[in-house]
Amino acid sequence: MKDTIYKKILRRKNLVVGIIITLAVVFMAIFAPLMSPYHPIDDADLMVSDQPPSIEFLFGTDEQGRDILSRVIYGARVSLSIGLLSQAMNTVIGVVLGLLAGFMGKWWDDIIMGLTNIMLSIPSLVFALAIMALLGPGLINVFLALGFTNWAYTCRITRSQVLSSQELNFVKAAQALGYGKIRIMFTQILPNIVGPILVIGTLGVAGAILIEAGLSFLGLGTQPPTPSWGGMLATAREQLFTSPWISIFPGLAIFITVLGLNLLGDGWRDYMDPRISRQ
Repeated sequence: MKDTIYKKILRRKNLVVGIIITLAVVFMAIFAPLMSPYHPIDDADLMVSDQPPSIEFLFGTDEQGRDILSRVIYGARVSLSIGLLSQAMNTVIGVVLGLLAGFMGKWWDDIIMGLTNIMLSIPSLVFALAIMALLGPGLINVFLALGFTNWAYTCRITRSQVLSSQELNFVKAAQALGYGKIRIMFTQILPNIVGPILVIGTLGVAGAILIEAGLSFLGLGTQPPTPSWGGMLATAREQLFTSPWISIFPGLAIFITVLGLNLLGDGWRDYMDPRISRQ
């Protein structure tokens, strides 16, 4: 059985590459103190400011003489924590509302779907900017802003999965046994729709990382001197032509991380799709 699962995973190159990239970024974030050659904040030396990549500083240094490689490694902590925590919050909100809309129906469905359509009509970045304008800049406020931004996609997918699962035999059997609606939703339906929820959650983490980088670039996200990929891009825009390495490496970190998460989500969708599995 395990050999079959491994073979199915290895046949999907996008899933394998996505897993490798995602695990590498997670490993980098967890073991940042061991992997970074310098402290990202304290080891600042103006004598070596704006140094190009070299043996001593593999990614070069910024305008304050801080090692860019160390700041990129520590920046993974900020991006992953924001992405994972905010998407976890979005997933909880979306799943609960989707279950209620799909299983309860009637006015529950009308109200939740109306609210979902409103959320989908507003770009995520614009909505996050509006919340940040009210709360002010800061890491906690970024988490709160993103945690209430992208739940609509999860809600609609959960609702569609619930509607297609209601007529299945195991749900009818649970109703015949006298299970309550709440018990059926969370013990019978929810475990059978975890696959699509994980796929949209993985893609949502990538989206949250991009939005956090955009907010930090605009000065509304993580505040200096805390290392953040978006914040590093914001400080490097004035030196784009004189010291391009200051912006290249945090930009590559964002690109590779988002690419890995998107490949992971796309590969997991292919893995969970029975039609593609048969092919």
